[in-house]
Amino acid sequence: MIKDSIEQYTHGLQHVGIPTLDMTATTDFWKKLGFTLKGSFENGPVMVKFFELNNLVIETWEASIEEANQKVGAINHISIDTDDAEALFAALKGNDLNVLNDEVQQLPFWEKGIKFFNIQGPNQEIVEFCEIVK
Repeated sequence: MIKDSIEQYTHGLQHVGIPTLDMTATTDFWKKLGFTLKGSFENGPVMVKFFELNNLVIETWEASIEEANQKVGAINHISIDTDDAEALFAALKGNDLNVLNDEVQQLPFWEKGIKFFNIQGPNQEIVEFCEIVK
């Protein structure tokens, strides 16, 4: 059952991903709200920053106008924390979900990297399942 797999491998919200056209203005905005810079990474030519306030983390990255989707309330994805992206991917892949990746993805964020994959909901919302490798 999908619910059992989700409950077994997830631990709540990890972050909310919001693209930006202006990283300087975005950094200033989140800092004015009391968020601290938790991490800053280069993903190829793209700067990615994570801001944290209490238990809320915002991920933002420089994006094209098309990707940034400059509309009111534009959010690119919601990320759910997992401790085993591979096992969760295997559990969800054959369950009539719109899995957007053929395999678990990896990026060199944080000390040992991250593993993640995405699914898409009926309203084209993206849900990312992300493991910070320990």
